[in-house]
Amino acid sequence: MTQPSTLRSGALSLASSVVIGVASAGPAYSITATLGLVVAAVGLQSPVIVVLAFIPMLLVAIGYRDLNAVEPDPGTTFVWATRAFGPFTGWMAGWAIVVSDLLVMASLAQISSQYTFLLLGADGIGSDATSPWVLALGIVYLIAMTLVAVFGIDVSARLQSWLLAVEFGMLAVFSVVALARVLLGNAPAGSSLPHWEWFNPFAIGSFSDFVTALLLMVFIYWGWDSAVAVNQETVDPRHTPGRSAVLSTITLVGLYLLVTVAAQAFAGTGTDGLGLANPDHVDDVLGALGTAVFGDSAIGSVLVHLLFLMVLTSAAASTQTTILPTARTTYSMALHHALPDAFARIHPRYRTPIFSTWVFGGLSILLYVVLNFASGGRMIADAVTAIGISIGLYYGLTGVSCAWLYRDRFASDPRALVMKGVLPALGGFALLFAAGWTAVTSFAPAEDTASWSMPFPPHWHIGSTFLLGVGTLLIGVVIYVILAKIMPPFFRGEVLARELPEPSDTIIESDALPRS
Repeated sequence: MTQPSTLRSGALSLASSVVIGVASAGPAYSITATLGLVVAAVGLQSPVIVVLAFIPMLLVAIGYRDLNAVEPDPGTTFVWATRAFGPFTGWMAGWAIVVSDLLVMASLAQISSQYTFLLLGADGIGSDATSPWVLALGIVYLIAMTLVAVFGIDVSARLQSWLLAVEFGMLAVFSVVALARVLLGNAPAGSSLPHWEWFNPFAIGSFSDFVTALLLMVFIYWGWDSAVAVNQETVDPRHTPGRSAVLSTITLVGLYLLVTVAAQAFAGTGTDGLGLANPDHVDDVLGALGTAVFGDSAIGSVLVHLLFLMVLTSAAASTQTTILPTARTTYSMALHHALPDAFARIHPRYRTPIFSTWVFGGLSILLYVVLNFASGGRMIADAVTAIGISIGLYYGLTGVSCAWLYRDRFASDPRALVMKGVLPALGGFALLFAAGWTAVTSFAPAEDTASWSMPFPPHWHIGSTFLLGVGTLLIGVVIYVILAKIMPPFFRGEVLARELPEPSDTIIESDALPRS
């Protein structure tokens, strides 16, 4: 039997594509792992950060939509940035996607494992992030979700639909109950009624705190671009993925605003007790608030366990949907001869990028183990902040690439100037600035983060956020130089032209590309 050279086309509807986009963000996981960090940075102004972070997300999603309408390539930013700014920028954009996804996998596996033990009543194990049992089960989750990604995109979409239904339902119940208890005066000390002042961005203490919180909230939104990465497996690949990206971001802002306001009203922003900025649970706010919100009655116990199940399924779903876009990015990079040909192998039955999927799964396990033992596991939490640097880089490059590639149409089409130029560029530059700001300010270690001291002059003390965020990107530069010598055509600019092609629904195939 001849091995197919393409992915499974037409497997995803608009609804399935939106499910993948929203599930990739892992709403419950992202909130429980990050909301406390946002509150620690900006206090009561967390709700306005939810709104402000949504703006560049939506603007960049418009850029994804308009670029995908012309060229629905699973490499997304890698291809578009290469056409706009050349091989180095494009390759680094693709590498930023890989780095972002690799760094988050350790946190996803850890949360999935911890909440499994909490769900089963093994609180002693579940509350210890560095327990060997947590590590072992986390590895099992990574293997299982890699297998699901191998078995096919349609299997993945069906699984995501069920997991997302549990997630949205429990987040809504949690928020409604928390707000009801505040309104009825039955909330703990530190609670308060929602207030319009929470939406005043000028009340934020410093610009640095604002940028830090903004990039953390970008992490909470991050993942909707998975809907575009699976474009060639979607019905109407030029239009459905772009619409899914925009619909995913709009869905997420409503959900995040509800949960943020409810959690902040119920628990407050203090550093003691249930306060969201309490360092004891700053990276697990939903786990800390579950019993307090639902109570310890029989019904409350059931709801608490459903909350644990929700966070577990959210992290597991996000694990699986993180594998999908990364494998398709490296698949596309291989087809365009920016990675070795092995990454372009398609499974003959399931029509998935088999080699790319397994390599990413294996690297995720390796990195999870390393980060678990580094600095007592603290680097897994630091990775959440570090991821924002690479997210800001490739999201930002997408917005700017859209404006650059459509620039010839602006003089004759005012609407194109706004929709394909000004808006995506504004979103792109905002995210690039936020990523650059975080990279610079994270060089010096913060008090509550891990760090590394150079054993040689000048003996700098470097923060782990910088090491994970910038250091992993610099590794990409080294790989780029090596590959440019081994397989030069792409790196000499001979594979992808420096302009958008004519709109087409043609599925990319290895046979259609020039060989190195």
